[in-house]
Amino acid sequence: MNNDAASEMAFFVLVARHGSLAAAARALDLTPPAATKRLAQLEARLGVRLVNRTTRRISLTGEGETYLAHATRILADIRAMEDEVAGAGSTLRGLLRVNATLGFGRTTIAPLLSAFARRHPEIDVQMDVTDRPVDLAEQGFDLAIRFGAPPDQRLNARRVMSNRRFLCASPLYLEQHGAPATLADLAAHRCILHRQNDDAYGIWRFMHEGKDEVVKVHGAMSSNDGDIVLGWALDGHGILIRSEWDLARYVESGRLKIVLPDYALPSADLFVYYLERRHQATRTRAFIDFLVEYFGEEKITSI
Repeated sequence: MNNDAASEMAFFVLVARHGSLAAAARALDLTPPAATKRLAQLEARLGVRLVNRTTRRISLTGEGETYLAHATRILADIRAMEDEVAGAGSTLRGLLRVNATLGFGRTTIAPLLSAFARRHPEIDVQMDVTDRPVDLAEQGFDLAIRFGAPPDQRLNARRVMSNRRFLCASPLYLEQHGAPATLADLAAHRCILHRQNDDAYGIWRFMHEGKDEVVKVHGAMSSNDGDIVLGWALDGHGILIRSEWDLARYVESGRLKIVLPDYALPSADLFVYYLERRHQATRTRAFIDFLVEYFGEEKITSI
């Protein structure tokens, strides 16, 4: 395979990933006309149309989907080959692409990547943050970091931190409205709702004395951002579900109190997940080990 073929495949994968020729052009530091010409040359060489163009977006044709699938696999094999050869040396190098959730990625994973990059200066780092699930293969990520078990059972996952969840509220709210004694009491309380992805929100599930219990709660305030809802709970607006990773320092300081502690919520353990370990780059394995080491040493105050 010559470099031109690999470059064409990498270009098309980038176009498909961004869904826009203009966005791909910006990523490659090309002018939009140059990107359009490059795609036209690829289609002319293959003799088929790979994308359907509109004024704003592109969509793949059937041939484009086929080309994307093969190009993604071939480029991954090339990277794996180069990583295996380069891994024979002691210096980690190459590109590490990481995806993490918005708030946690910004406050915790980004600083960890900074420390990892200082330790391994030959590694290039790209980090994307999004709260929506990602397709690692299609979007080209080496790993994703998420709270909760991976949604796709085909993915390999490694738990890096146990993380229970609790109901909580501020002392101000509890003084004004009282503390619920049972799950049924939640119907009379203001609850703060955290909307995540496409999950049904306002449906809270618990385990109590070996039985599953489900309650429908209502609240006047909701957001898809975890930091926002946590701030509202601190301001006394209602009862919130939050993990001990977020709660520990506020419970310790007395700014939040645990509500209904005998009712267990599904945990939000922290996982790093990836496609397969057999062809995993040495730098990817090293960063996963780095995460496990950090969170193994990071002690969460007991709640």
